[in-house]
Amino acid sequence: MIVSCGEALIDFLPVKDTGGNDAYRPVVGGSPYNVALTIGRLGVPAGFLGGVSTDFFGDMLAAELERSKVALDYVERSGRPSTLAFVSLAHDEPAYAFFDENSAERLDDPATRPLGPEVEALHFGSISLIPPPIGDRLEALMAAERGRRVISYDPNVRPSLITDGAAFRARVERMAAMADIVKISGADLEWLYPGVPVAETAARWRAAGAGLVVVTRGGKGVIAFAADGSVESPIVPVTVADTVGAGDSFTGGLLARLSELGHLTVGSVRATPLAALQTALDFANRVAAITCSRPGADPPWRHELG
Repeated sequence: MIVSCGEALIDFLPVKDTGGNDAYRPVVGGSPYNVALTIGRLGVPAGFLGGVSTDFFGDMLAAELERSKVALDYVERSGRPSTLAFVSLAHDEPAYAFFDENSAERLDDPATRPLGPEVEALHFGSISLIPPPIGDRLEALMAAERGRRVISYDPNVRPSLITDGAAFRARVERMAAMADIVKISGADLEWLYPGVPVAETAARWRAAGAGLVVVTRGGKGVIAFAADGSVESPIVPVTVADTVGAGDSFTGGLLARLSELGHLTVGSVRATPLAALQTALDFANRVAAITCSRPGADPPWRHELG
């Protein structure tokens, strides 16, 4: 089972009402949550680890996990409120405004739910790694499980939430060094290290302890850096509805395909042959393309990929 750790929240997406006025539509979301949905819908055993409210938004989140074949074994339901995120699509990249003070996600404690032997990989990322106490707790979980299970990490930078850039970059450095797979966008790398070439950062991270480093570059496709060299995968052309959740769908597709190929294990993931990595990247790009073709973070089911 691949377990995605972090936030589950409600995205409020901009829409027009019947009178043509600006309005918002609530949909389930959260980067790690979207990764879990993607893996489950692709038919690979998936789980989610995080805090989910017992309010009606939390019920929406739990119901969609179940519908998408994601196990709730490591979900903690509580009476704290759900995290809410308002999304702006006015520019090339989605912008977010988050409301999560004292939320079920932010105050969750993963240590209360020990992981079972069925968990082969853990994925971490996004806004749950910024605020205390959840950011510290998730980093501690990653450190405790390093070497025992495959560790996947996507910083998924949200600049509007980062009040201490130096502390955030330090956490990125620590977590990247512990990860077997680091997936990150070119835009996030530019925010973290302005003007530094992608290959230079990938080499530095790998020297510090990271395994595979996978960089999504929008229309330029994806490049992955591995022990045997690098490999690239072009984007899949599609009519784009929006890009909400595209990176999460890519990550879920990558992890699911590596699992199917037998390379998502502690003993083999860092030595994944370039040919197998190419196959996984191409598959993940197809998954992300389908997500981009429809509004919101709505990853595809396995039958949609043929």
